[in-house]
Amino acid sequence: MRQLQQELDRVTELVRHVIKQTKVRIFGSDTHFTEKVVSLFEPQTEVIRKGKASKPTEFGKMVKIQEAENQIITSYEIYDKKPNDSDLLLKAVEEHRERLGQIPDLVAADAAFHSPVQKAAITEMGVKHISVPNRPTKNPLIRKTQKSRWFRKGQKWRTGCEGRISVLKRRHGLDRCRYRGQDGMNRWVGFGVIADNLINIGRVLATRA
Repeated sequence: MRQLQQELDRVTELVRHVIKQTKVRIFGSDTHFTEKVVSLFEPQTEVIRKGKASKPTEFGKMVKIQEAENQIITSYEIYDKKPNDSDLLLKAVEEHRERLGQIPDLVAADAAFHSPVQKAAITEMGVKHISVPNRPTKNPLIRKTQKSRWFRKGQKWRTGCEGRISVLKRRHGLDRCRYRGQDGMNRWVGFGVIADNLINIGRVLATRA
């Protein structure tokens, strides 16, 4: 009974929150309500603006995937609150060093990860090539760098990583979490990453054999 009462209290508080944010939106025309609830069943769900013409808005949690050679995922993280992509570059390199014991020679990401401060930090750590576009830019030196062979090679690698995310969604069900709550989300993504790594590690070992 105690557990049932706690669940009822939780749902009641959520309903009150939804009613309050609805009043603010209808009568105050304010759609930027603090801690907006978009699902009573999964209240941790966030509104994620992607900026894509086909799907400008998505609902869920932001997941970061890091990939190394042979399509092996070396790190992943499900964020409680969506961070700025431009703040993640340094931590990604630190995680790579922690897990693999060395600094990567090349780091590739899309333009959302561009940050002069973060780029300077990972350069100081020992990263030789940083393939992260800075668009738009009129700086001739930056434009020349972004046209170089190693930079374009890094962006091709990054495009391949986008394919890895697509495979995780289609083959391992990461397009929709079947578990409940934030802990369930962590388990679901973790199982998907493990399954995909087992397939790719097995493929590499079979090729070498």
